[in-house]
Amino acid sequence: MRHKNIGGKFRDFLNEEGILAEVEKAAVKEVVAFQIMQMMEEKKISKLEMAKRMGTSRSALDRLLDPHNPSVSLKTLERAAASLGKKLSIQLI
Repeated sequence: MRHKNIGGKFRDFLNEEGILAEVEKAAVKEVVAFQIMQMMEEKKISKLEMAKRMGTSRSALDRLLDPHNPSVSLKTLERAAASLGKKLSIQLI
């Protein structure tokens, strides 16, 4: 007997399970957190310095950098980008 998901696309499976949007959202947050941490390392910016540049607390920065914490505002992302000399770009595709 053949299982309906064997040979199918993983994205289709997630959609059938009703969790595609949640998984994509988590993946985006992980990538953004990784990119910010990577840029901080490249520019040798400590978490304390980054928090100061953003005008926020170290604990708020830790939440932003936590790949498993989905709560982050656009304003926070914009401040993080500006603190790294970057601009935030969001696209609808």
